[in-house]
Amino acid sequence: MKASPLPAEGSLRLFLEYLSVEKGLSANTRLSYGRDLNKYFFFLKTQKVDAAQAGEADLVAFLHHQSRAGLNARSQARLVSSLKAFYRFLALDGRIKTSPAANLTSPRMWQSLPKFLTINQVESLLAQPDSAELRGLRDKAMLETAYAAGLRVSELIGLRPEELNLDEGFLICRGKGGKERIVPLGVSAVYAIKDYLANGRPRLDKIASSSLFLTRRGGPFTRQGFWKLLREYAGKAGLETGMSPHVLRHSFATHLLERGADLRSVQLMLGHSQITTTQIYTHVSRERLRRVYDKYHPRA
Repeated sequence: MKASPLPAEGSLRLFLEYLSVEKGLSANTRLSYGRDLNKYFFFLKTQKVDAAQAGEADLVAFLHHQSRAGLNARSQARLVSSLKAFYRFLALDGRIKTSPAANLTSPRMWQSLPKFLTINQVESLLAQPDSAELRGLRDKAMLETAYAAGLRVSELIGLRPEELNLDEGFLICRGKGGKERIVPLGVSAVYAIKDYLANGRPRLDKIASSSLFLTRRGGPFTRQGFWKLLREYAGKAGLETGMSPHVLRHSFATHLLERGADLRSVQLMLGHSQITTTQIYTHVSRERLRRVYDKYHPRA
């Protein structure tokens, strides 16, 4: 028997629960789906169309509306992905017979190369925190860990002390979808973390927090808090604007490949489920080789 129709809000709630329980997607990913679908529901409301009765023409009209509003190709592609996933769920749940999003295609996008720092720029950035100060001890450990392990910002701020094995030089990271991976740590990062654990964290731990990196109030960092910290030190190092935590992650991967690491190992350390995601960094290396060749070869 066909399931009874649900208001848009109810369908969205069940869909997001499905993404969490059945698909194991992270809170950030679910928020992105929710934002996309709320835009879609608002558009349907202006057209006086119910989500369960919408057809392919309604979805196309919504995507054209978003495009005219200035949405870039990457964001449009994410909208298509959200619509496909939502209607696939409604079909699986028996609320619609077929998905009106089945034939939607994503706009073609130029593959943009990730921004990364040179090794000298990273060294300059990591030298900025003053380890003679409490804040500097913590910030030095955070920056060293982010670069040494190529962590996403959510992974960095979510680290706990028990996930470190400093004697062996590695950490256990919980990435997207709650997947765990083991990532090595270099000597510099291990030293900075040990210094912070011995001389910094006990002075910050005012509320018995479970997080490794603590704010001055003793609580865990937010993504925005680390972003602000990073940009402050990037400014002191004279690095150009646009610095973000992901630039450190890109730099980690690029530097490993440039120095001879194999793609599969880098994929495992980054926590990419598909090696095609990691392959973008081989394009970075080739692009850099091309620039070096063009600059220095006498007949380039």
